[in-house]
Amino acid sequence: MLIHSASQLLTLSGGPQRGNALGDLGIIPNGAVLIKDEKIIAVGSTPALLAAYPNEPSLDAGGKLVMPGFVDPHTHAIWAGDRSGEFEMRLQGKTYMEILNAGGGIISSVKATRHASLNKLLTETRTRLWSMFSCGTTTAEVKTGYGLSTASELRMLQALLALDAEGPLELAITFLGAHAIAPEFQGNSDGYTELICNTMLPVLKDWWPHHAPYHPMPFVDIFCETGVFSLEQSRHVLETARILGFPLKIHADEFDNLGGAQLAAELGAVSADHLVKTSPQDILSLAASETVAVALPCTPFGLAEKEYTPAQAILEANGLLALATDLNPGTAWCENMQFAIALACRYMKLTPAQAIAAATINSAAAISRADQIGSLEPGKQADLIIVNVPDYRHLGYRFGSNLVQTVIKKGRVYPV
Repeated sequence: MLIHSASQLLTLSGGPQRGNALGDLGIIPNGAVLIKDEKIIAVGSTPALLAAYPNEPSLDAGGKLVMPGFVDPHTHAIWAGDRSGEFEMRLQGKTYMEILNAGGGIISSVKATRHASLNKLLTETRTRLWSMFSCGTTTAEVKTGYGLSTASELRMLQALLALDAEGPLELAITFLGAHAIAPEFQGNSDGYTELICNTMLPVLKDWWPHHAPYHPMPFVDIFCETGVFSLEQSRHVLETARILGFPLKIHADEFDNLGGAQLAAELGAVSADHLVKTSPQDILSLAASETVAVALPCTPFGLAEKEYTPAQAILEANGLLALATDLNPGTAWCENMQFAIALACRYMKLTPAQAIAAATINSAAAISRADQIGSLEPGKQADLIIVNVPDYRHLGYRFGSNLVQTVIKKGRVYPV
């Protein structure tokens, strides 16, 4: 299929974009892209590709924007129930950690998720994944973490593998047994840390090849934060996971600067996420590594906080910056990467071009898939969106609606 007559074709070619190079969209005016067997074969101008491939079935983009599908590299999309009551509590002055310590927050979702049937988990999560897809996200990372026991975490993984097989949204799966201290271990965080290291991770290593033989190993993530997992506990979990062969991620510096970002750089984690309170020294450590800094602007927005990820400092240090929604039931129930882009432009001072690059090729790097997705280049997977605007700057400029008209996943067209 030849998709042609795009007002602007954003190729994002050339790989992940560091520092001040962020924002090179590789624009082809009146662009076209040729797809065959789920892959991109050629990109170029519409006149050139129509002349070179006159007999191909075609799709007229009608003078609209064509670009890579969004990659959302940090979500908690699988859970049961909701926490609307906690939203009201926050409006009345309760902090995130106060709600968590009172048995709400993550633990509230853990209780609901543990009691949900597999079918209920599949049904509720499927709805959210379709919403993400219809807003232009073609690949998303999804974490476990609302089970916090070996059996319930494996059940969440089973559900995610089933949803990934269904499609059309493609999933990158993360094990987040270290999302919070399990209810049974309240007051004994060291005991729960040892359970993760001595039982959960070894069981997962044995379980995964039998249930997901054609999938890469899942990421292992941890919430390194005051009142959750200390820096020492985070190191213990991540080093154990690395020895077992798992790729690493970390939640770091959302509320306090504990050193999680520097730990991520030291251990070669694929990404360090949140990074609101990250120190200048830790930013330099990240920038000197291959670890991607993932900003989650929907989260401080959802919490009505004033501080966001210091994107400009990360770029000035020549770091790799990506964007994600942090879709979750407590602080950021947002399935739309377009809104994350709009927030990043306003509160992180990114240009629309920088935010788009952070939400495509750099976010693909944050899940170790930049060689497969995130840009429109020959040989890459044919994941594209047609956006009902003539100019890329409408992304970021506009918010509160869905600008995506058509999603193309592995060459298959999905009108939305």
